[in-house]
Amino acid sequence: MRTLPAPPPRIARLPKNRAGYPVPWFVDYANGEPDFRIADTRKLHGAINLGLCWLCGGGLRNEVLGPAATQYAYVIGPMCAVNRVSSEPPSHRDCAIYAALACPFLTTPGMRRRDDLPDGIVPPDGQMILRNPGVTLVWVTNTWRMVGGHQLFNVGEPAETLWLREGRPATADEVHDAIDSGMPILHATAEEDPDPQRALAYLGKQYARALALLPAETAVG
Repeated sequence: MRTLPAPPPRIARLPKNRAGYPVPWFVDYANGEPDFRIADTRKLHGAINLGLCWLCGGGLRNEVLGPAATQYAYVIGPMCAVNRVSSEPPSHRDCAIYAALACPFLTTPGMRRRDDLPDGIVPPDGQMILRNPGVTLVWVTNTWRMVGGHQLFNVGEPAETLWLREGRPATADEVHDAIDSGMPILHATAEEDPDPQRALAYLGKQYARALALLPAETAVG
């Protein structure tokens, strides 16, 4: 097993699977074992209604400094930087960074999702992009709201964006490539809209907003 980064205290208190990985709070179990691909829908309701961290299950509000000082972090792919929507609730910033650095799928660009899911699994709302983009984004924001009529989350305006690849800061070129390689998927969705011209124009604006968030050039090594 590869060496994991030191977990924040809230993650360190979570149970571990047989391989030694902390089991995120949201994970559901299949045949008595945690399946990291499956989210417990009861936890989704808890995260929404009680404001709990998706990864550790602790409260998100800053009880000392108040809600205005609270930061919410989403672990998302590069295309979510374009549409600004996540299918998962927010987490603590340190929990989100740990997940982005420790998750084997997120840190291994060549890894593919296993599709042998148990029967009866309900996919999340929205369009799930199953590819591994090779780049992960920790999106930190001071706002939190849901998309009306859906169990989807608008990630809000970013207070901070941390682009990662293989457990290190991603370069601007790597992020740009990851975004561009996924744009045909979003283009195809926009073209199916009842007003494709309007949808494509909006997508173009969102694409430009995403490119404005590319990281400064970072030395790799």
